[in-house]
Amino acid sequence: MTKPNQSALMRQAHGHMPQGVAENYRYWGEEQTVFLKSAQGCRITDVDGKEFVDFRLGYGPIILGYRDERVDAAVVAQIQRGGTVTGFSTELDAQVVQQIKALCPQIDKMRFANSGTEAVMGALRTARGFTGRERIAMVEGSFHGLFDEVMWKSDIENWDPASPQAPQVIPFGAGISPNTRALVDIIGLNDGPALEQLFAQRGSELAAVMLEPIIGNAGSISATPVWLQRLRDLCTQHGVMLILDEVKTGFRVAPGGAQALYGIHADLTTFAKAIGNGYPVAAFGGRADVMDVVGSHPGGVVHGGTYTANMVALSAAHATLDILTHTDAMATIDRVGRDIQALLGRVFTQAGVAHAFAGPPAMLGIHFTPTVPQTYRDWRKTNSDLYRRFAWEMIGNGVMLEPDSREPWFLCEAHADVDLGWLEDMATRSVQAALR
Repeated sequence: MTKPNQSALMRQAHGHMPQGVAENYRYWGEEQTVFLKSAQGCRITDVDGKEFVDFRLGYGPIILGYRDERVDAAVVAQIQRGGTVTGFSTELDAQVVQQIKALCPQIDKMRFANSGTEAVMGALRTARGFTGRERIAMVEGSFHGLFDEVMWKSDIENWDPASPQAPQVIPFGAGISPNTRALVDIIGLNDGPALEQLFAQRGSELAAVMLEPIIGNAGSISATPVWLQRLRDLCTQHGVMLILDEVKTGFRVAPGGAQALYGIHADLTTFAKAIGNGYPVAAFGGRADVMDVVGSHPGGVVHGGTYTANMVALSAAHATLDILTHTDAMATIDRVGRDIQALLGRVFTQAGVAHAFAGPPAMLGIHFTPTVPQTYRDWRKTNSDLYRRFAWEMIGNGVMLEPDSREPWFLCEAHADVDLGWLEDMATRSVQAALR
């Protein structure tokens, strides 16, 4: 199918931006990069008029639907009433924190940010300021934003699953100082011996262990409750801050995020994405004694930002959190997600494709393998090539996915109006084409 407008925009954009896109992850290739004209509910329309039911949802922030009238009306009212940015405090600041605290018992105090990356930066700096230590540990497969010290990863793509050797740890790309690697340890998710070894060797040096409890960049592979509880206990024993990165899971997988599902709570938590239904707002917070190291007092942790707690972002967060707290939006998302998982299960079974689902319905991981992966290395053993072919067929049939199976399907309240019979038909056609 020819896309003349998309092709023309791609050619034009190359003269103004590297790869012709505003950030790396939007580049899907010269012919596949998507340029949108509009978005409404759970649907997006590209510049050539093709409509898609969208399960990417902007990498996950859309929890209600694009252009949700309730949220947008609150933002417009705030702009008309009080403006956008002043550099001063407003009543919205504490109001939004109170809403979060009502849903998240691990939060005593918070500070705001503009992105998940900024929230993680603030949480890590706070952990270091509180403990007086420098080292951090991360879990293989987790993604914590785009600043140097967290941009180290296991090179899973070039790792041989049959090899007894661990994947090499490499930077995400050029320009990342190798000096930052010296303060970072990486362990495997649900790897008990590695966890014990980490604390035996580094327990007195670690400022924090940080992970996504449900990994949003590894197909919603999740920590087991036993492993996560042991991590919690070891952090407490050694005075290490446990940071749970809920940038993707927060206010998506449950009203109180993943920690509400586990009943295991962090010292510090990061939020972003779904907190504002697509408006750029983020936050980090946790124990009062830990957060109280943030401030302008002598020796305090510095935190700030011109656009931090701007009224556009906070009015969106205030409205979104009110809807998630006082309506059945989350129950609707859960129901629709389970229905979609069931229909996809039928499609894959009928096609003879081994499959396993991971994560909660609102953030559904799909793996072409007989059993649910327990680690990022398990993902490497799945049939990701078949999934990629399936995803591209779905995109051609009007269902927008991330072609990489490490990115889960995101659900929003607006998906309640999707014709599930149509979706099952598109999935059937797509998997059959992918198998040819």
